Amino acid sequence: MTKAERALETRERILTAACEVIADIGFEHVSMRKVAEHAGVSKALLHYHFDTREKLFAEAMTHSFAKTGTDTGSEDDSLPAADVLARIVRSMLPTDAELRQDWKLWQELWVRALRDAAARVLAVDLYDQLHAWVAGVVERGIASGEFTDCDVAEVGTLVLALCDGLGNRLMLEDPRIDLATAQSTIWRAIAPALGIAPVFPEVAPEVSPAV
Repeated sequence: MTKAERALETRERILTAACEVIADIGFEHVSMRKVAEHAGVSKALLHYHFDTREKLFAEAMTHSFAKTGTDTGSEDDSLPAADVLARIVRSMLPTDAELRQDWKLWQELWVRALRDAAARVLAVDLYDQLHAWVAGVVERGIASGEFTDCDVAEVGTLVLALCDGLGNRLMLEDPRIDLATAQSTIWRAIAPALGIAPVFPEVAPEVSPAV
């Protein structure tokens, strides 16, 4: 392994550890020492890669966000657009332990964004990327004839808003909402605009490597 590869591996380990610690105890209680211990690196090495908690938090959020699209197959043009969109919806809900951790990070970001300008800019940027991700699949479905022509931006906004609202209730373990209900509610809301059946597709999760 080259020096550059070792540095990249260390950085990845630190970011993974930071995501886990922040999700576990909240950003306000996180110290660089705790992250270093969890990552199995020295505090000095941690500071070499990230000189402040704020920079570490921003990088951890971006790292977590980048993994969100790992299992959606969004780069596979052979998949029907509806199947890809269903996988995106599922990936934006707390459907498993890893995604619940991601949701905890998002909730930490929302709280910080209310008081911190840099966190607010980061949150808006990540939402822009999510919106573009959804819009790209909708546009592909329209181009292929799978979806009817519609207001792509409006559909994207609706998907994100519903995922946020229902995802929060899933995180709260609201007894009125389970995963199947959340998915079907989102699908029924967007189906008329897309001209598709209002039944959430039964699509097996993609297990390909991260893009």
